[in-house]
Amino acid sequence: MKWHAGNLTIIVLVLLNIAVWLIFPPVNDGRANFVRQYAGEIIGANNIILMACSLFLATRPKWAEPYFGGLDKMYLTHRHTGTAAFLLIFVHVLTVPITTTGWALGNYLAVIAFTGIVSIVLVTLSPRIPFLNKLTGGDYNDWKKLKRFIGIFFILGFVHSLTLPNSLHALVAISWVQVFFVIGTLSYLYTELFGGLFRKFLPYSVEAIHHPNGSTTEVVLRAKRERMQKHRAGQFLFVHFPGEKTLNESHPFTISSGPDEDVLRVTIKACGDYTRHLFSHLQTGMDAVVEGAYGMFNYKTGGQKQIWVAGGIGVTPFLSFLRDMNGGLLQDVDFYYTVRHPEEAVFTDEIKAAAKQNPRLKAHIRFSSTDGSLTVEEIVKNAGGSLREHHVYLCGPLPMVRAFEGKFMEAGVPAGSIHYEEFNFR
Repeated sequence: MKWHAGNLTIIVLVLLNIAVWLIFPPVNDGRANFVRQYAGEIIGANNIILMACSLFLATRPKWAEPYFGGLDKMYLTHRHTGTAAFLLIFVHVLTVPITTTGWALGNYLAVIAFTGIVSIVLVTLSPRIPFLNKLTGGDYNDWKKLKRFIGIFFILGFVHSLTLPNSLHALVAISWVQVFFVIGTLSYLYTELFGGLFRKFLPYSVEAIHHPNGSTTEVVLRAKRERMQKHRAGQFLFVHFPGEKTLNESHPFTISSGPDEDVLRVTIKACGDYTRHLFSHLQTGMDAVVEGAYGMFNYKTGGQKQIWVAGGIGVTPFLSFLRDMNGGLLQDVDFYYTVRHPEEAVFTDEIKAAAKQNPRLKAHIRFSSTDGSLTVEEIVKNAGGSLREHHVYLCGPLPMVRAFEGKFMEAGVPAGSIHYEEFNFR
């Protein structure tokens, strides 16, 4: 399918790289450990390709979204290619023969690139690894800024391969890899230096702030001049608030307003340092800068019969769906909104009103603390005993989405009919 083409392309590039090195091998000059050197350079070339792909995806190319299933899925691929490249660094180091004599510039660059990349990745992973988090301390924003330097070490890593003494002679293969070095370098320069010249950052202001419960903020944004291009229901944007130091970093949030509204609304749960600070410090009248919209989470491209499942703040794209209907829903939808306690639910009156206005929409609001956890078996029963013809839309915490995805597939829903917004990349 089209949204798998991006990931398949990266896999094909890696396999093609191996083929190029095998079809146009370096000359065996009789050196000791020739095979190890040969294998190590193939691994190093794959490392360059994966890092180049990761840097390219970090540029957020809108035209590429359909080939990955949206920017949220593209960021997951960015993370996976970066992780694969990181692991291949160790394989490369263990494979190539290393001597302690006759070192040249390339050897020192290798040490600098290796140390830099490993340090950045470990610090970046530290929020997710308890013992590393204790060792590093600091703030996630600082770790995110540190990642900006990874492109420099990517460049040093490639230059290292060109300045090593006694490197293998494989003109065609090395020229092939140089193409990806150029792609990765240009992508890095675009992201860090020139992205602001090409991306559209639009000035907005905070028109209103609502707190539908004790941990959620609805922010209403109005354009100062030019409005953001009309979004599709279910998309997300990047926004930051330059007047407040802690909030002056761009974060992605799902747009909860309908496409035809003259304002943008984002509904945000206070669940991290940034969002908790936003809940308590964001004020009406503050400046905001908006970029977007992104994402391919779109119920209009699904089938006639649909199941929507929202967990917690994962209700936000569905709010945009509801606000886009105006009584004209063309699909048959069972919408399940589940939270643990009643006080955690937001906009339930609006959800019920939308169900009354749209006869083809059935709303099921579930409080697991009193009603028990929502199950796919219950959904199947309500749908008449079969979900094979249904399209399923999921949004919520990653464990919930993964669990429901597996259960829906067991219930006979084709994998291609299960759609989810991967907001965990944020």
